[in-house]
Amino acid sequence: MSESSALSSKVQRRLDATIAENLRVLGPIGVDVPAFLEQAAAFTTGGKRLRASFCAAGFSSASGSSEHSDAVELAAASIELFHAAALVHDDIIDRSDTRRGSPSTHRAFAKHHRASAWAGDEEHFGLSAAILLGDLLLVWSDQLFVEACALVSPENAVRARAEFSKMRGEVTIGQYLDLVEEVAWPVVPIDARAARAKTIAISKSARYSVEEPLVLGALLGGASNSLVEQIRAFGLPLGLAFQLRDDVLGVFGDEAVTGKPSGDDLREGKRTLMIAAAQELVTAEDSARLDELLGDQGLTDADIEWMQALITNSGGLQRTEELISSSLREALAGLRSIELDESSRRLLEELAERTAHREH
Repeated sequence: MSESSALSSKVQRRLDATIAENLRVLGPIGVDVPAFLEQAAAFTTGGKRLRASFCAAGFSSASGSSEHSDAVELAAASIELFHAAALVHDDIIDRSDTRRGSPSTHRAFAKHHRASAWAGDEEHFGLSAAILLGDLLLVWSDQLFVEACALVSPENAVRARAEFSKMRGEVTIGQYLDLVEEVAWPVVPIDARAARAKTIAISKSARYSVEEPLVLGALLGGASNSLVEQIRAFGLPLGLAFQLRDDVLGVFGDEAVTGKPSGDDLREGKRTLMIAAAQELVTAEDSARLDELLGDQGLTDADIEWMQALITNSGGLQRTEELISSSLREALAGLRSIELDESSRRLLEELAERTAHREH
């Protein structure tokens, strides 16, 4: 079993144990509680576990140990729970029907309402229950991070907790800016959209997907301030490459691989760097039509194909791929400045390549 696979299995066991313990404690409160918590179990099973891997790699870079200590496993599981909570809430905001090939959480709860023959609006129930589940996942994430911090020195714990709080705040602000961008575009000049999209990509995803897990692991491992800054120089551009790849997959990804319909980001109206690049390169007429179609829940297959062709033929896709490549090169250049043992360096290089070139 590879190191990343071993860590993924350990993190999954931590998540399963957390949910099982909460089911034991909270289940007896009411007969409808188990079904609620079972959705948490379903939603936290599987996934790429990239954030967990980066957390462990950050710890290793600071401590010099490749062992998956209890602190690392707990912190990695905490970050994965935070990620799960963000996805639950993000699917509500984006009105997404699917996640990883299965119904999104609010859709699953709406189906549960319908199957139970309950009164009232099933859609409202689904949204409400999903919001609550996302909040509960955040609570569990906090609990696990507190447990992780209890296993390291007080100094390391204080620094890690402060970074964890900063990460959560920035992701929330990034989500809000993303929400604003979907409605503010009529008053935003085309030549200003790329800079705004990059800000959102960094604050909403790039930092918490790569940079912050690396830094949190490093802080738990006792990293110096200079090492933390070196890790950031590697993690931030790689995080941007991660999000840009996500943007490409959101428009051109294979549903059988990504678990979401091809062109889903177009239906959701995502104003990404790739969209901004395309609009800078096309005619005013095509840009206006793209604006009109983005976010239309009733997009036909023909509409999606036209938008995909426009993004490709304009050079918007190529510009995005070039930015992914340049961000990856910047990240690897930053990695070379960090003093690491050969095993840790090779692991981070492999993670970087997998992050930038992933297919789901």
